[in-house]
Amino acid sequence: MTTVSNHSLQTSSRHGFAPLAIARIKGAQRVNQIAVYLIYAAIIAFMVFGTIASIKAFHDNQILYQLFYNLPYALVALTIPLTLYNAFIIYRYRLNQTSMVIMTIGVSSIILLGGLLFADTAWLGLASWLGVAFLFKVSFKRFFNFLDLADLPEHNKNAYNAEINENDDTTDTP
Repeated sequence: MTTVSNHSLQTSSRHGFAPLAIARIKGAQRVNQIAVYLIYAAIIAFMVFGTIASIKAFHDNQILYQLFYNLPYALVALTIPLTLYNAFIIYRYRLNQTSMVIMTIGVSSIILLGGLLFADTAWLGLASWLGVAFLFKVSFKRFFNFLDLADLPEHNKNAYNAEINENDDTTDTP
């Protein structure tokens, strides 16, 4: 059995997070950034192809209509596995409240599946997935802001002084 001293554990982790965990969270943040870019691409595709399709000369163009109608759906649908991966990382490392993660994924899934099964449409369900990626973007940003703030010398100095005051066993009684 290998024993590790308590001191070496303190120096290898950042504020209770192992370096491997921080690397996984950074990777999930990059994946989430890809999902956000896909959402931006879907919005731009909708605007561009919708505008072009509304021009009278292109009213009969089926390819343009299919791009206007299906490309944004496909781009947003590509974000679903990415946001599910991010949800597992956020849930695993408790970067957000568990109920918030479950609620956003659950409600978005129910709306998407309900729309596909009962209304024969996916637009409302896919629209709900737009918000999931942006919620996770905020969660990752808050986590890394916390790590950056905890690394500031002023914060460490205050934490060190508080620790000294807690460990101070001297009393003023005679």
